[in-house]
Amino acid sequence: MLTWQEFGDEHLPALAGLAEACLAADGGLPLLAEPPLLRARLLQTRTLGAWHDGELVAAVGVGTGRTPATATGLVHPAWRGRGIGGRLLDWADEQAGGTDLLLTTETWNAGAEDLFTARGFARTFLEWVLRHDLDALPDVPAPDGVRLEPATLGPELFDTYRASFADRPGFVEPAPDEWLGELRDDDGYRPELSMLARTADGRAVGFVNVIDDWVDQVGVVPGWRGRRVGAYLVAGALRGLAGTGAGAAWLCVNDDNPAAALYRRLGFRDAGRRARYLHRRP
Repeated sequence: MLTWQEFGDEHLPALAGLAEACLAADGGLPLLAEPPLLRARLLQTRTLGAWHDGELVAAVGVGTGRTPATATGLVHPAWRGRGIGGRLLDWADEQAGGTDLLLTTETWNAGAEDLFTARGFARTFLEWVLRHDLDALPDVPAPDGVRLEPATLGPELFDTYRASFADRPGFVEPAPDEWLGELRDDDGYRPELSMLARTADGRAVGFVNVIDDWVDQVGVVPGWRGRRVGAYLVAGALRGLAGTGAGAAWLCVNDDNPAAALYRRLGFRDAGRRARYLHRRP
């Protein structure tokens, strides 16, 4: 017998336990089990949870303040296959009030995708979560004439980012102050581990940003791709993280990004997926 009711901030420990159970079964973004992301994904405008003997076994949060409406749901692995996910999805759809609905999942599984697509949702985004245990580090020789140095939050870092990504399909250039400000305001940003790759004549030809234990962004300007610059930057970030005592490094990479092959050659291993699904109203 399940009890259905709203949940709130006082239920964060129960939400964390549910997220941890889903991550253990499916993999995905480990940050989902931490309060900031739990609040962002599940403590939205409306919430609904299913409880059994005092244990939270399913939950969904729906944000209705903008279009599309957003929703994130979780069903404990031991309670799947009983129609609970479908009930959560029906309820989220009702809360969306006739607007488009975007589903966010940080711990992807095939059963959920089957449910979403059967209900008319189209996957718009799929990303691998990769993990690198830092007890074995890759040995990447320095590209000829290239050295690494700590990055400084300023115009040169932004210009290197822009040059590295401007030719990517769908790239939308942010304002420099906005992009740099997000890094500056992030308590997890690690300038001592974030680096620029610089040539002998002083040009910046690549960069890596590190946030907490995550390789957050890696970019190489077009003329220097295929020369091990990206691999050298990532290997440098891994060495830096290992030097701080971290046990593992993480990164996310789009399902169709060819850089995924590079990361796996450097020792990253698949640790799940995260995805987005959109249902557009007629």
